[in-house]
Amino acid sequence: MHASPAPRSAAAIPLARLSGFYFAYYAALGAFTPYWSLYLQSRGMDVAAISVLMSLWYATRIVAPSTWTTAAAHSRNPIRWLWLGCALTVVSFLAFLLPLRFAGLFAAMCAFCFFYNAVMPQFEAITMSHLGDRSDRYGHVRVWGSIGFIAVVALYGVLIDRLGVATLPWLMLPLLLAMLLSSFGNRYAHLPEAAADAQPDAFRDRIRHPQAIAFFAAAFLAQVSFGPYYTFFSIYLDEHGYSASRLGLFWTVGVLAEIAVFFLSARIFRRWDAGRVLVLALLSAALRWLATALWPDSMPVMLLAQLTHALNFGAFFAAAMQLLVRFFPGRMNGHGQGVFYGLSSGVGGVAGALLAGQLWRFGGEAAFMASSVFALLAAAIAWHWLVRAGAHRG
Repeated sequence: MHASPAPRSAAAIPLARLSGFYFAYYAALGAFTPYWSLYLQSRGMDVAAISVLMSLWYATRIVAPSTWTTAAAHSRNPIRWLWLGCALTVVSFLAFLLPLRFAGLFAAMCAFCFFYNAVMPQFEAITMSHLGDRSDRYGHVRVWGSIGFIAVVALYGVLIDRLGVATLPWLMLPLLLAMLLSSFGNRYAHLPEAAADAQPDAFRDRIRHPQAIAFFAAAFLAQVSFGPYYTFFSIYLDEHGYSASRLGLFWTVGVLAEIAVFFLSARIFRRWDAGRVLVLALLSAALRWLATALWPDSMPVMLLAQLTHALNFGAFFAAAMQLLVRFFPGRMNGHGQGVFYGLSSGVGGVAGALLAGQLWRFGGEAAFMASSVFALLAAAIAWHWLVRAGAHRG
């Protein structure tokens, strides 16, 4: 269930080019995630319309990653699919500069979210192809995405206060253009065109393996557990009397902690197996949601809970990349990335958001308690099949 990638020396890894793409991609996401709903509101959309439009972000994640990575895997020149995806992201985004009504915004969101969500799984495969047997250094590259995200969240908040939220598309456009330009500077590492692991039958055999199934199940449940957090956390804190500045503090602390883990990831994976790190990350998520449910009025407890984002997001994501390399080596990694993004962030994201909406009728505490249960179940699955069953490094 494992294969060792071809060794690559540290000098051969194009760290600057890889990091630059992550920085630009997540910088644009840092403008989109916190402020896009406010932009839609400025365009005259009501709450119902905004919820429908924003749900397209998760809905397109169900099909976009697997569609794009499959097309790239069967291409003689797969890097062109990255360039095409980035170019179509920019072209579709230009529609937001037009005075569109709901139907036009719906169509624009479908196209933009599809292409934007399509390119990152392919780029993850490109990154892992360069890292080879140094996949433990993934965090050193991916951390620049988190840095870009948090820098834009802070800077664009100030710019929007001064210029107005209606300017957001104009502010995002340079970030997306930077992503497009960065894509042209990247290539795959050498991969055999006729490698056996690129064949569809080989991928189907591997994805049916109990360890791979367990990994995807745990990833799905982990994303479901984040549903109340991504959908209602700011509202939850507002209900408990936290000011807007403290809301920003909570979100910032989480991303800063995530950055710290990415910097330390190489040391972490030299000492601990990715399966064990994944279990630890999921257990920390269970404790985080439990604390959020039980002690929302305690500032110290809530800050400590946010600091665990380093584990239940940063360490989880880094461990997931290690396991994807192990389960789906070589060109097949793109297929694995597509399934991972589509099932966890896509289906899991939609399911988590919908479930959070239903549970919120019983109160935020009930929703976060349910999140804790989902994370604990994911940890149990990962422990049984990825640790006890003898998962080991490739």
